[in-house]
Amino acid sequence: MRFADFPFLRYLPFLVTGILLASFLPVGFEVISLGLLGVVWIMYLVGVAKKTPVSLGFSSSLGYLLLLVLGCFIGSEKKEASLSVDAWQGATMYLAEVKRFDIQKPNSSENLLEVFSIRDSLGWKKTQGKVLIYHQLSSSLQPGEVVLVNKIPEIIPSPSFPDEFDYRGFLAKKDIHFRQFIRSGLVKVDFSNTRSLEFAIDRLGYFLSNLIDQKVEIAESKQIANALLLGQKESLDKEIKKAYSETGTMHILAVSGLHVGIIYAILLLPLRRFKDDSKFRKGYLLAVVVLIWLYALMTGFSPSVVRASTMFSLATAGQMRKKKPSIWNILAFSALLMMVVEPEVIFDVGFQLSYLAVAGIVGLQPVIVRWWIPGNLVLEYFWQLAAVSIAAQLVTFPLSVFYFHQFPTYFLLANLVVVPLAFLIMAVGVPFLFLGWIPMLGEVMGWLVNWMIYFQNQITFFIQLLPLGKIDRLTITFSGMMLVWILLLIWGNWELGNRKKLVVLGMVFFATWGVEGLFREINRPTEQLWLFKRGNKEAILDMNLGGHHLSWNQSFPLDQLSFSIDPNRLTEKRSHMPEPMRGVWQDSIVWFPGLDVRFFPGKNEISWGSRKPEKIQDFRRDNSGEKPQSQSNLDQNAGFRAIF
Repeated sequence: MRFADFPFLRYLPFLVTGILLASFLPVGFEVISLGLLGVVWIMYLVGVAKKTPVSLGFSSSLGYLLLLVLGCFIGSEKKEASLSVDAWQGATMYLAEVKRFDIQKPNSSENLLEVFSIRDSLGWKKTQGKVLIYHQLSSSLQPGEVVLVNKIPEIIPSPSFPDEFDYRGFLAKKDIHFRQFIRSGLVKVDFSNTRSLEFAIDRLGYFLSNLIDQKVEIAESKQIANALLLGQKESLDKEIKKAYSETGTMHILAVSGLHVGIIYAILLLPLRRFKDDSKFRKGYLLAVVVLIWLYALMTGFSPSVVRASTMFSLATAGQMRKKKPSIWNILAFSALLMMVVEPEVIFDVGFQLSYLAVAGIVGLQPVIVRWWIPGNLVLEYFWQLAAVSIAAQLVTFPLSVFYFHQFPTYFLLANLVVVPLAFLIMAVGVPFLFLGWIPMLGEVMGWLVNWMIYFQNQITFFIQLLPLGKIDRLTITFSGMMLVWILLLIWGNWELGNRKKLVVLGMVFFATWGVEGLFREINRPTEQLWLFKRGNKEAILDMNLGGHHLSWNQSFPLDQLSFSIDPNRLTEKRSHMPEPMRGVWQDSIVWFPGLDVRFFPGKNEISWGSRKPEKIQDFRRDNSGEKPQSQSNLDQNAGFRAIF
């Protein structure tokens, strides 16, 4: 079929482009974009209303421009316009509403406050913003409570080291820019809103989580049950996360389209007994849609769940009308709907992986499944499941490598075993959430969920321990990622598409990738020095001399290397286990004879000897490319680079 047959798929790139453009525009641009939106809309209406019809190309161009400007408008409107650093100047306390139940951490409890008033020397003033808090209060906080905090929060710091995970940026996408550690100084002043309808879903989730805690015995099974059935992943143990991640089954632990699909399939089983034109059938399908959205609401409206719920709702509507709408149109429409409601979702990794996985399944699974025609129903079932897993993994692995730098070797084996188990657990677990409060029945169902999850965990741990279970330290550039997707697109459309256009498309992207890679290697310095500091006592100095990677460590904790320093080593293609470099201590100075460089840890300074670098860069300062002097000052907690 032609690309023109999928209208929503044509609209999607223009809205996405507008939202991405909005991220580069200043705060307040929504007024200008709203004016542009009005102008373009009037032009479009005038063109359509003319007696002499305008050309199809002109009207379609205006329509696409309308989508582009709409993306700019909604992206600008949703940009950060909340509490600023200046708002806290002179402030001594603030009033805020608790937004959720406490999440237990090793040494404290985490919660989220919505600030609505700040007090300074002039009195109280209204404002808005969010503060992430960690407290050690004797009593827990509940959503809807109003609290008075006698201290002001701090802005969430930016990453100290280059290529380190940007926790500040991650929270900023959720409009959270401040955090606070509270041991005391918090007073509950109002409880009247704790039973409001706004927090009904939070209370339901809390009740169901307590039900799981009471009826499911094994600690690991409780964690998986909360994640699998309710989408509450905050309590997951690091080892469990690692096991599921390294076996390629992490999607099992995040309430996603898979879970919605399982529930949808279970709910549709009774329909086999009713005719297609039955009134009961239509009423039952409507009830299924309502239950799907209730589950989505209960699990927090994650991007993958909303996508799946929207798609199943539209597919169900098609069943009611005896029509089968294009899955591509449904997929694109659900994405458009989500981005209009919440433009920032486009930057969510879960959103990206979810839509890529479904696109891969829809586009590549039919191609893969034709490789082999099994001789019996059992083999056919597992082959269909394998084809789905292969298709999803092929399309998502470039993005997974881009973000997480690893690939699970045994993903196919793990998914062939764990996904059917997850189906069985959901088939028992979802009824357990509704019926678990009934004596005896709740105990039996809780026991089944407990041991089924235990069995699933043991299989996952076993697969994780198999030799060469993962390939890690993988890297891919943005152009390389795009090239992989283009090649998959060509493969999926080779039989029915225009082969000449597909070949040209592939050659263009292959040439772009090659030129970009060549340009990057030509401009890659052969000699570089990196210095990573944390305080006056912890530092790492890395040196790249051609193909040799050297390192000197001054008390920097080894358990911090993986998330603080290793991301930069990976990006710059340095070894994560470099050769040790000699540093000679002379009083409070470290001298590196081979480099003729002196490092002053207490003063945060580097003194250059006979070999001065061509450029220096302190990643916490705006001095990229600065010409070095005989001595360079450093930030206390930052990464520093010198290019020779």
